[in-house]
Amino acid sequence: MFWTRLFSGIALIIIAFAVLWVGGPLTGVVTMALSLVGVFELCRVYGIERRSPGIFAYIWTVLYYAVLILGGIIVNGFSLVGLAMPVMITYLLAILAVYVIRFPKYHDREIMAAFMSFFYVSVMLSYVFRIREMKNGGYFVVLIFLCSWGNDTLAYCVGVLFGKHKMSPKLSPKKSIEGLIGGILGAGALGALYAFLLKAQIPELTHPHLVLFAVCALGAIPAVIGDLAASAIKRNNDIKDYGKLIPGHGGVLDRFDSMIFTAPIIYYLVRFVIG
Repeated sequence: MFWTRLFSGIALIIIAFAVLWVGGPLTGVVTMALSLVGVFELCRVYGIERRSPGIFAYIWTVLYYAVLILGGIIVNGFSLVGLAMPVMITYLLAILAVYVIRFPKYHDREIMAAFMSFFYVSVMLSYVFRIREMKNGGYFVVLIFLCSWGNDTLAYCVGVLFGKHKMSPKLSPKKSIEGLIGGILGAGALGALYAFLLKAQIPELTHPHLVLFAVCALGAIPAVIGDLAASAIKRNNDIKDYGKLIPGHGGVLDRFDSMIFTAPIIYYLVRFVIG
């Protein structure tokens, strides 16, 4: 299991960085594909993966990403990316229409699960693509991995070495407060180290070491929440993994749970810092 997890993790990192290096529509399409798998995994938890609410979530995921990928197209002075919010609103209206028209076929729990699947996975994960499409986005998108995977790794190491106080005994017994602090500070340290490279590429970034320390440390906080939230859903529904797509890791939601929360935070922090 260890070697399977190790090799699949290495392969995943290589593929991820290759896709992000290319950028553009390829990154958008791959992120959309991951979102569709993640939506399917979460819908399956609630038994709607092949029913109308789940199918609507797939359709609107494609529509949402199509708007983002084609966002550079201007029609009568209006950028298509401006349709992202209308797409989200029409999705809510569509699944509520299904709820009303087919009542009492679907329970409100299933409708809310369908909306959460789309928003929690598709919308949140789309910020990986949105960061990549920013100016110098190829450099900034790395911050997501430093915050999420870096935080996970360093929190584990610090927890094993120094962990004494349980952070969430019922939800995640192995996680400690010491590991939590170590992961956040460790992610910040990785950001400060990364600033040595970014300083030469983005000279307009003032005080890069302090700025990226703060960005990565702050970005690591939602990474912890994302990880625990995904675990809470699994425990509530008595499942071990969301899927088996990634050998040794589980499904998309098992591997990208922290990134889902980190990506939007990094996007807005970078926009705030860079302008």
